[in-house]
Amino acid sequence: MADRLTTITTRTGDDGTTGLADGSRVKKTHHRVHAMGEVDEFNSQLGCLLAQLQVNANQPVIAAVIAALKPSQHALFDIGSELAIPGYTQLTQQQLDHLDAAIAHFNASLAPLKEFILPGGAQASTQAHVCRSVCRRAERAVVAVAEQEPLSDLAQQYLNRLSDLLFVLARTINQALGYTDTYWQKA
Repeated sequence: MADRLTTITTRTGDDGTTGLADGSRVKKTHHRVHAMGEVDEFNSQLGCLLAQLQVNANQPVIAAVIAALKPSQHALFDIGSELAIPGYTQLTQQQLDHLDAAIAHFNASLAPLKEFILPGGAQASTQAHVCRSVCRRAERAVVAVAEQEPLSDLAQQYLNRLSDLLFVLARTINQALGYTDTYWQKA
């Protein structure tokens, strides 16, 4: 990857357009560009969560959470490439299977929910909820692209499943760090 990104400032987007990876140019308000931005923001939030988790990485459960989430940053980049190259597929079924296995693994140690929970508890747990909600927004943007143009079903499925995993991990993080979930109380 030597010198792949040697020029960061190209000025080609000064007119309100951006280049897709296939060489075409579209407005920065284009639904593909919007979805790429949502996925990118989500990846940044996920990076914040992983950085927060590093503080407690010596705890086995937190280390397992980190190991389960780290591949997702690469998968989100893969989704970005699918958005940037119309007709291109990068995600694999194995990436989706990894999420399903992680959900089953972490959920097995949690008490069944009897009520809705609110973001709260440990800071990293709260950040996991932020990631979950930003993931859902990215998912909606990707679905909007898929409604208008061909796009891999795996991209939508991956984001849907990753938001589920983040919910489970928010609870797992609280449990591992000695916090309780914050239950919604009906008025």
